Amino acid sequence: MPKSYFVSKIDPFVQDHKKYFQIPLFYFERNHSKGNGESMFLISTKTMLLKAQREGYAVPAFNIHNLETLQVVAETAAELRAPLIVAGTPGTFSYAGTGNLIAIAADLARSLDHPLAIHLDHHESHADIEAKVSAGIRSVMIDGSHLPFAENVALVQQVTQYCHRYDASVEAELGRLGGQEDDLNVDSQDARFTSPEQAQRFVELTGVDSLAVAIGTAHGLYDHEPELDFERLAAIRQCVNVPLVLHGASGLPAADIRRAIALGVCKVNVATELKMAFSGALKAYLQAHPQASDPRHYLQPAKTAMKEVVRKVIGVCGCEGKL
Repeated sequence: MPKSYFVSKIDPFVQDHKKYFQIPLFYFERNHSKGNGESMFLISTKTMLLKAQREGYAVPAFNIHNLETLQVVAETAAELRAPLIVAGTPGTFSYAGTGNLIAIAADLARSLDHPLAIHLDHHESHADIEAKVSAGIRSVMIDGSHLPFAENVALVQQVTQYCHRYDASVEAELGRLGGQEDDLNVDSQDARFTSPEQAQRFVELTGVDSLAVAIGTAHGLYDHEPELDFERLAAIRQCVNVPLVLHGASGLPAADIRRAIALGVCKVNVATELKMAFSGALKAYLQAHPQASDPRHYLQPAKTAMKEVVRKVIGVCGCEGKL
C-alpha cells in the first residue's frame, strides 16, 4: 500500500507512534474526523414512538431488502420529513449482510440529514440479536409469540436487559398473527389474539418499549377484508402505557389503520405491499422491454411504484412533517 494511504495527521499519540500503526488513513478519517457519525444517524425507536404516542400519529416500519428498497424509503421519508423505521427479517439480513445494510442505511441517513432506525423484525434468537446490536443496530423485535407465556416472558426479559444496556429499544409480541412473512409461516388455526390482562402483566414483567398486538391482522396478502377487533385494541390500550404496534398492515383499508392509530397504535408495519408494487412494476417493464439489461434503468419503474406506496402509508399514518 502506498505510503500516502497511512496516517499522516491524526491525534498526537498516533502521529508520534505511526510506525507502529499500519492502519489506513481512511479508517481514522471515518472514525475520528467525522466523530461518531454512524451512531448519530442510526437511532432507536423509543423516542420517536413516544413522540408519536403523545401527538396521535404512527411511524411506519417499511421492510427493505437491498440498496434500491433502502433508497426508496429513506429518500421518500426525507422528502416528507417523516420519521422512519427500516425493518429487516433474519432472512433479509442473511441475504444482504448485516454490515452492508448498516453501512448503506447510515450513509443514506447522513447524506439526507435524516436519522432513521434499522429495526430487527421478527428475530427469535438472543445470540443473533446480541451480534446485530453489537454491530450497531439500536431497534429490536424479539418474537417469542410462539412460546408459552412464561417462556416468552423469560426470553424477552433476557433480550431487554441486554439491549437497554446499549440504549437499544425492544419490541415484543403477545398473541400471534397468522400468515407468512419470509420464513415465518403461521397457520390461521395457530393464530391467537392478545389478551389485555396478559398484555399488562407482560409489559410489567419484561420492561419492553413497545408491544405488537394481535387483533385480527395477518402477514402477507388478505384473501378477504379482515375484521379487526377494535374493542380489544381499546382494552389493551387501557391496560398498558407503552406504544402499540400493528403488524400485517399491507392491504388494510386506510380507515382501519387510522382507527387503530386513534386507539393507541404508534408503529405500523408494511412489507408485502411494498414487495408487490416493486416486483409488479419491474415485471411489467421487463415484459415491455425484453432487451433491457442495465439495472440502473430497469429498476427505476420499480422504485417509482414502491415510492407511491411509501408516500401513501406515510400519509395514512399522519407522520408527514413529524421528524
